[in-house]
Amino acid sequence: MPEHHSGPGRPQPPTAAAILLSLLTALTLLVTLPGTATAVAGNNGRPTHPERDWMGSTVRAHEGDRGLAAKGSSLPDLSLPNLSLPDLSLAGPSVSASVEGVDVSSHNGNVSWSKLWNSGVRFAYAKATEGTSYTNPYFAQQYNGPYNAGMIRGAYHFALPGNSSGAAQADYFVDHGGGWTDDGWTLPGVLDMEYNPYGDTCYGMGTGRMIDWIEDFLDAYRAHTGRDAVIYTSTAWWKKCTGNYGGFGKYNPLWVPRYGSSSGELPNGWGFYTFWQYTDTGPTVGDHDRFNGSYNRLKALAYG
Repeated sequence: MPEHHSGPGRPQPPTAAAILLSLLTALTLLVTLPGTATAVAGNNGRPTHPERDWMGSTVRAHEGDRGLAAKGSSLPDLSLPNLSLPDLSLAGPSVSASVEGVDVSSHNGNVSWSKLWNSGVRFAYAKATEGTSYTNPYFAQQYNGPYNAGMIRGAYHFALPGNSSGAAQADYFVDHGGGWTDDGWTLPGVLDMEYNPYGDTCYGMGTGRMIDWIEDFLDAYRAHTGRDAVIYTSTAWWKKCTGNYGGFGKYNPLWVPRYGSSSGELPNGWGFYTFWQYTDTGPTVGDHDRFNGSYNRLKALAYG
């Protein structure tokens, strides 16, 4: 039987495979268009605006000014509760949290560390990395600057759990400034866990997967440095994205953001905070923090 050929110009009906391929192509283009950053969070893409992602950058947008103190009000009440849990803050129950600090990232540019020192700032954390592709271009100035000014310094990692594994991000962090040295001037690294700046609040993960991701990062960081990383997170995000998991408080110090007169409710597992980001509108750099203890105890945390 002779093979049938269509006449010139006669269109062939699309096959099912061709239709499916067209749909997949359209979907791929949709999720990779500028502004559709959910793909960045979930498919090993590069973050599209890491310079806008810093410690607490997503908190106010999602949580508002809850607990915000009035402008010009006195400093927060920094007295400590009685401590019955392991003393991760390295502060006794009668010691007030009196050590002022800041956290910075590339959006701050070159920072005047002498000005901050003269204003009473004694420790600083700088963003080192985000995901597994971004390094802060100002990191050297923001990490070495406080050290040269006489401050105790540390580095933090902005987590993108949908981007790659926790261990991969811990490896990248340590390789790009997030390591630790037993010199008395270097604080343990910080894992910044907050709202997804690229899409779904919890990066498309259920609570179990999120807990596993965090544990993966913490285990890898400890394997590299011998230190337990600090966890930065808000109570609201922690409840939503981990189910208010309480298993990290025994070993990992807590850094909590709350812009007001008190630190407020803490995530499950922590009876107290080690660091408190109490404002994002402070002098010189915006983000200002307090260590929950004396300066000597902060030095002890640096020594590990």
